[in-house]
Amino acid sequence: QLLGAWGAEIVLTDPERVMEGAIEAADRIARERRGFRPRQFDNPANPTVHAETTAIEILEALGDRPLAAFVAAVGTGGTISGVARLLREARPETRIVAVEPASSPVLSGGAVGPSKIQGLNAGFVPNNYDERLVDEVLTVSDREAWDMKLRLAREEGLLVGISAGANVVAALRVGGAFEPGAHVVTILCDTGERYFSLGEFFE
Repeated sequence: QLLGAWGAEIVLTDPERVMEGAIEAADRIARERRGFRPRQFDNPANPTVHAETTAIEILEALGDRPLAAFVAAVGTGGTISGVARLLREARPETRIVAVEPASSPVLSGGAVGPSKIQGLNAGFVPNNYDERLVDEVLTVSDREAWDMKLRLAREEGLLVGISAGANVVAALRVGGAFEPGAHVVTILCDTGERYFSLGEFFE
């Protein structure tokens, strides 16, 4: 609806093919119209910009304080791979934890399945995801992510998306394994405004 309001042409693809169907359609349209595709799942600029900006911001915010863990949901793989790339050099003791939907645990070697956590279910392991940098993969259910999204809005005043809810669920789980006062960083990666129409799917 939002894109349509801006005048975009919406092309729907087979939901059972998850992101692969959308990528094929985007490639076809780009060829036909001689357009440009950023290719966020395999463009190395994606993790590189996170290594050069997001990771720097995290380290500057921490200062001299130790970082017990960095927790990030995997969509394109750019955020976790880019941030982890710098953390491995600057804070090698930091535990790097990836997050994926419990209903589609492809990073863990499981089967592709439907998930209501938008942005986290590509249906394949992205080329930009560097598993060598990751210590652990946690799964979060659709329900957990949605409930945390609501809690963050009502209790913290943070209007975030469902994937951000998944990140916080996983970060709290990871934080429970450390001593009180340990620092665990995660990412609140999108706004909740675009998800108002999805509440019925979680009832």
